[in-house]
Amino acid sequence: MFRTMMNGKIHRATVTEANLNYVGSITIDGDILEKVGMLPNEKVQIVNNNNGARFETYIIEGEKGSGVICVNGAAARLVQPGDIVIIISYALVPEEKVRSHQPKIALMTKDNKISDMIHYEPESTVF
Repeated sequence: MFRTMMNGKIHRATVTEANLNYVGSITIDGDILEKVGMLPNEKVQIVNNNNGARFETYIIEGEKGSGVICVNGAAARLVQPGDIVIIISYALVPEEKVRSHQPKIALMTKDNKISDMIHYEPESTVF
């Protein structure tokens, strides 16, 4: 048996752009992707803390060091620049490895810099 487990999380990133006139996806700074182990074309879930919207799309790698978090295509209607989002990737983990699985979680600053990297889901991650 396999379980779907959180594999990577970008916690409280700030949306820098919303581009309606694009095919679709979310563009994320390549440095952030590297740190959380996410890849271009990987499916992710986005949770908008400002309006409660939840949606899925795939990743496009943005310029490293740019801090870009740009929601593209139709999903751009679900965010506004300045919104706070959580971006989550999942993995299918075999039952025997579920207990030892450690996701990579990036806690973000308001300017999309990583303030801390953790491997567990704490009781409260609002800072």
